[in-house]
Amino acid sequence: MKLSVDLQALSERLGHRFERPELLVRAVTHSSRAGINREDNQRLEFLGDRVLGLVMAEALLAGDKTASEGQLAPRFNALVRKETCADVAREIELGAALKLGRSEMLSGGRRKLALLGDAMEAVIAAVYLDAGFDTAKAMVLRLWGNRIGSVEDDSRDAKTALQEWAQARGMPPPSYVELSRDGPDHAPNFVISVRLENGQSAEAKAGSKRLAEQAAAKALLRGLEKSPS
Repeated sequence: MKLSVDLQALSERLGHRFERPELLVRAVTHSSRAGINREDNQRLEFLGDRVLGLVMAEALLAGDKTASEGQLAPRFNALVRKETCADVAREIELGAALKLGRSEMLSGGRRKLALLGDAMEAVIAAVYLDAGFDTAKAMVLRLWGNRIGSVEDDSRDAKTALQEWAQARGMPPPSYVELSRDGPDHAPNFVISVRLENGQSAEAKAGSKRLAEQAAAKALLRGLEKSPS
């Protein structure tokens, strides 16, 4: 099987030449495009998520030999979450190679966080099945790059940490409000405000509600660290 021009270009960006190119085709095929003779990438996504998890767990343990499980867990979550996978997918222009149904294409599917993140995991699985764990690991470490060494302990759990802070002081959970949304449908920007019962608040802007909420929670936590509890 010969890869199309767009998939050949993607293969080069991945730094891997497929012995079984059909694996890459399946990895970039969304369920909206799959049919009787074409499998979608959902099963590969399931496998790729596990391969990515093992690579990151090994890398974090090797990178910090004194970190506790409590320190490693949020770092791990930050590296394997869907947003991070989607960021990597954007860097290698994975969206340009996605095989989507008409409805997904018209709704900006090539830029959707969930589709990009899922496809990135599926691509990892495709490389793993094609050439084994060591090859997949080398690719993941190269693509994730300095994210591994610079990941912050609280990057995944800011909302949880803020809620725990509030509960420890007898407050209800913080409230999140969408203040504004701008930009095109396929690439929106959200401004989210988070507020505690005591009136302390913070705002943040990001490309998804989830990321904006996390960023707002993180900003408020920073402010709380500088003020009396």
